[in-house]
Amino acid sequence: GDQTGILMPHHPVPATSAALFALLLAGGGWGQSAEIRDISSVPPDLHIPPLSAGPPGAGLRVAQATPGWETTAAHHLLYLPADWTPRRRFPVLVEYAGNGGFKNTFGDVSDGTVEGSRLGYGLSGGVGFIWICMPFVEVAPEGGKQNAAKWWGNVEETKRYCIATVKDVCQKWGGDRERVILCGFSRGSIACNYIGLHDDEIASLWAGFLCHSHYDGVIEAWRYPLSDRDSALTRLQRLGSRPQFISHEGSVAATEKWLSSTGLKGRWTFVGLPYRNHSDEWVLRDIPERRQAREWLQQFASTPEPRFITTSEMLSVIGATTITLAGLALWRKRRNSCLKEIDSCSSSLL
Repeated sequence: GDQTGILMPHHPVPATSAALFALLLAGGGWGQSAEIRDISSVPPDLHIPPLSAGPPGAGLRVAQATPGWETTAAHHLLYLPADWTPRRRFPVLVEYAGNGGFKNTFGDVSDGTVEGSRLGYGLSGGVGFIWICMPFVEVAPEGGKQNAAKWWGNVEETKRYCIATVKDVCQKWGGDRERVILCGFSRGSIACNYIGLHDDEIASLWAGFLCHSHYDGVIEAWRYPLSDRDSALTRLQRLGSRPQFISHEGSVAATEKWLSSTGLKGRWTFVGLPYRNHSDEWVLRDIPERRQAREWLQQFASTPEPRFITTSEMLSVIGATTITLAGLALWRKRRNSCLKEIDSCSSSLL
């Protein structure tokens, strides 16, 4: 993809934790290029479905709590595609949101909630993929659990919720455990590796990854635990040969540089977006970069729905089978007759 436009500094050194947070959400603090457009210049062709009350169903987006967390405030959103049917398995898009509390001068907003996520719906168009908006789960000192709007919450609890939810959705709603794709925006993009490859257990869930805007290990100045590049490299080594689609507003050059420096060979697709926005709203618009992401996603696409044969087709099959069996019976009869003649001839010679 186009690699020109906004450039991420290789070693940003903000002075305060507040500046660090602003850097994450603002996209890295790059200089602005005149060629970079605003995503609002392209009208959306998709709109996120409203939340529905009641149980999941085709085309519905509902709030759920995974068994074991029903009495807590932790929850995820589940969307079953418009073409959902219990007769087949669907690939699953698991999405992590960006950090909350963000608004910039371009009008980009991130509230850090599962309700504010967009990637999975825009990438799939609402068909062919189950979509889970997964929370980061924080644990209060008194033991209460809820979704975390900023950063990782309790990493171990976040991982447990994710693993249990993927298993539960696949079991109850026809998700294909062999085709689960992890995606995320900003904080969620970093989480694709930071959470998704945190250890061997959770790393085994994923068939592929789509990371938009930021990437684990590129910026070390964010002082969350294990944010250093040595730790990021340990996580990255769990990726193996699985594919990653990596995009960023303006340019992905900094991520390409970091990955090249690791010496690892990966199945990475790099795409720079010609827009200035630190936002996931681009997937709701018919732009070349969304088409490219959808083409990449097709490697995990659903298998065709099973087709039930008609009565005439069944009779045709039965008729063909009957003829085949009749022919086989005749062949066996003739074979047995020949064998009897051979035995009789052999006895007379003796």
